[in-house]
Amino acid sequence: MSNHESVPSSDVESSRLANRKLRALTSRQERNLVDYLDEHFLQLTRNFKKRSEESSTLKTLSTYIEAVRQLLVLILQIPPIDPSTSLRTAYLLHLTGDALGSIPGYRLGTTSVVVRSTLQDLVDFLDDLDQAWIAVLKGQAWDPESAEGVDITLPIEIDVEMSNSTSDSNANGNGKDSPPKIMKSTPPNQTDLTRLRSLLLSGESALEEWLTNERGQVDEERGDDLGDVSGMLARMGLLDAFDSLFVRTLDFLGGFAGDVSRNVVDPEPEGMME
Repeated sequence: MSNHESVPSSDVESSRLANRKLRALTSRQERNLVDYLDEHFLQLTRNFKKRSEESSTLKTLSTYIEAVRQLLVLILQIPPIDPSTSLRTAYLLHLTGDALGSIPGYRLGTTSVVVRSTLQDLVDFLDDLDQAWIAVLKGQAWDPESAEGVDITLPIEIDVEMSNSTSDSNANGNGKDSPPKIMKSTPPNQTDLTRLRSLLLSGESALEEWLTNERGQVDEERGDDLGDVSGMLARMGLLDAFDSLFVRTLDFLGGFAGDVSRNVVDPEPEGMME
């Protein structure tokens, strides 16, 4: 999902996904998804709490990030079509809070090689999370191939069974046309936005404090001083990434408040959401 792994999508590919007829989850699909996510979030919490024990599957930050990334991919596949839209927002908030609260609970490592690898994984994941929130805030569908959100087309959805019965009735002169069902995508409400902003800002602060506390480690084998974290990040080309954590989401939130007052994003005449 990370930028360095992403394959830029062409206009044709984006158009293909944009014109795909998305459907909200059925009640059964939603129940199964909720059960699955709740169970995996529970396992994530349990294994994090016992991360220092041999039985934990998440003893290192890299293994934790990989587990959270798998949940992130699944959450992003929830279609941004009501009533499923709020489910995607709720679980992404859950994941964001859990991840940003758990990451500082890990050690970076004891060698420069491990530290560099772990920091790269962390930067990639945080960038994924930033990009994921942009897609959710824009009401976009997630394209796993290009690892980015794309605009969706909200067509008129007609209940086929109702349409057929209505047509038969009309043919006999006994019925009226049934109104079509309009698909909508409701953006996050103000409470969601406030919580998101709080999670990101507090998460940034916690990560900065965590990196500061990780200073002073010494590679026992090579004697590399890892105390200068900023210098190390700069040498890795990651300093700018850490300095601009969630900048896209926070910038977008700054101009999003006015749009929320509309409550529901209705499709334009051609149904394209910008």
